[in-house]
Parts: sequence; structure tokens; C-alpha cells
Amino acid sequence: MERFDNSPETALEWHRQGLGAALATVVETWGSAPRRTGSQLVIGGDGRIQGSVSGGCVEGAVIVEALEALDEGQARLLEFGVSDEDAFAVGLACGGTIRVLVEPVGKVLTEELLAELVAARSGREALAYEVNLTTGQRALKRGAYPERMRMDRSGFEEDGQTFVLVHNPPLRLIVVGAVHIAQALVPMARIAGYDPVIVDPREAFASENRFPGETILHDWPDEAVARLGLDPRTALVLLTHDPKLDDPALEAALAADVFYIGALGSTRTHAKRVDRLQQAGFAEAQIGRIHGPIGLDIGAAGPAEIAVAILAQMTAVLRGRA
Repeated sequence: MERFDNSPETALEWHRQGLGAALATVVETWGSAPRRTGSQLVIGGDGRIQGSVSGGCVEGAVIVEALEALDEGQARLLEFGVSDEDAFAVGLACGGTIRVLVEPVGKVLTEELLAELVAARSGREALAYEVNLTTGQRALKRGAYPERMRMDRSGFEEDGQTFVLVHNPPLRLIVVGAVHIAQALVPMARIAGYDPVIVDPREAFASENRFPGETILHDWPDEAVARLGLDPRTALVLLTHDPKLDDPALEAALAADVFYIGALGSTRTHAKRVDRLQQAGFAEAQIGRIHGPIGLDIGAAGPAEIAVAILAQMTAVLRGRA
């Protein structure tokens, strides 16, 4: 999955600076198009850009069209065929076709709507931006398009005129327990698009030397998750084997709406965990959300393979696979 970008934030900033800004969004692709639907490029009134809609193939043409759209104050729907030769020239294996919607900020994409979108993104609120290409009507939708939101899949509805751009918060992984498995899991998760946080009060384990460049919290896990917040784009992985550390974070997660909870341990260890949670008053349905023993059963041996199994299970749950 692609990393979270800040094209809407940049567009709003440039517009408010008086520079002028237009957002270009990939709304449809065919063949081996270099960028997925929903990818964005922001173009400033002076020609500066941030982001990408084609990996370099057609950016120049999009910039020209965007500057003209800014002058006219009207949206434009562009279509480009990226030939095999052009694609090869920028390091792509083959060509494809893309449609790009260019929306000037102000008259078309209003400052008020864009500011509301930026505020929602800042607050880790999931929503969809909906635009009807026939009527020009634009709106932000909360609680709509659940399948699109779950799959991070922007695109056209069946009417062929309503385009839906998914704005989900970045995926976040909270790992309780700075053990060997965490050392393998954290970089894998980062590659897969997660913002990881390591939580462990044991500073000898949770050190910069063991997790270079990563966010490390030495709080007790229940305090850490309360400070970080738990939401539907958060996965919680418990790796300490120590109920004093795992259970407080686990109880917080069971009371929240995280999309994944996984806990390391054997079947016997998990049975004891279930007993403790039942005694703490948690219902069977709540406890059933815990994936324990953690990870898909792939015969994993060693920390790296266990990390692969955990990340695979997280992906399956996120995408709605059994």
C-alpha cells in the first residue's frame, strides 16, 4: 500500500498563501498504469508541484492543463494513453491509460470543503470525497461506502459519473513488547504502509539501538495506548508474554474499535489469557476478537517468519478475509 501523502493539506496551504492551487486526481486506469486510482498531484499557481499521477509520464501535460484550469476556474477531466515506449523511458515495464480530474481550489473545490477534509484527516477521521462529474456536485461523506473504505479502493460507482475518493487515516501498528519478533515486524509493517510505535517500559529492550529511528514509548502499555488513542485504523500486537504488560493494553483494545488484536503465546497461554479476561468481565464476543496464538498458521520458525505470519494476518483482517 502507498504511504500517506499530504496533497490536500498542501493544496489548502498554497491556496491560503495566495499562490493558487489545483488538485489533480487519478480517477480511472486501464492496463499497467503507473499510479493507482486516487493518486494525487497538487499544482501551484506558479507551476510548482507535489505528488504524482503518473510516475513522470504525463506530469508535464497535467501541469499545463491545471494552470489553464486555474485561470478559467473550471474543472477538467483529462485522459492520457501512456505508450509502451514512453513508459519504458521512465523506467516502467509497459504502458496504460489514465483519466485525471483536475480541480482548482476555490471556485470548484471550495476552500471550506477542502478545509473540512484537512481537519478530518488531521483528526484521523475516515471519510469519502464524492464528486459527480455530470452535476459538479461535491460532498464529504461519513459512514458511506463501507466496502470502498475497508479496501482503500477509490473509483467510480456503477453510474460511471460518481467518483469516490477514499480518505482513510494512515494505518498504525502499536507493538507492546520490544522483543526479537518486534525487531522483524516493525520494518516489515513500515514497508506495508503502517506507522509503527513500540511500547515497552523496559528500556533495555526498547532502545534506539535495537529500533533505530522508530517511535518508542517507555510508558506502561495502558498509559501508552490511552495517549496514542485507538481507532479502526489501528492494529495492536502484544508480544511480551507477560500479563502485567499485555493485559492492560489488551483490555483497552477490547473496549475500543481497533481493527486487529493479536497476542503471542501458545494455545495453553491463550486459554489462561481468556480466563483472566472472563474474570475481568469481558464478554465472549469481545474476547473472540483476539487472534491468539497470533499470526497465520504458515509453519513459521524464528522471529522473521513469525513476523511475516503476523503481518499477513493483519492484512487479511483489514481486507475482510476470513
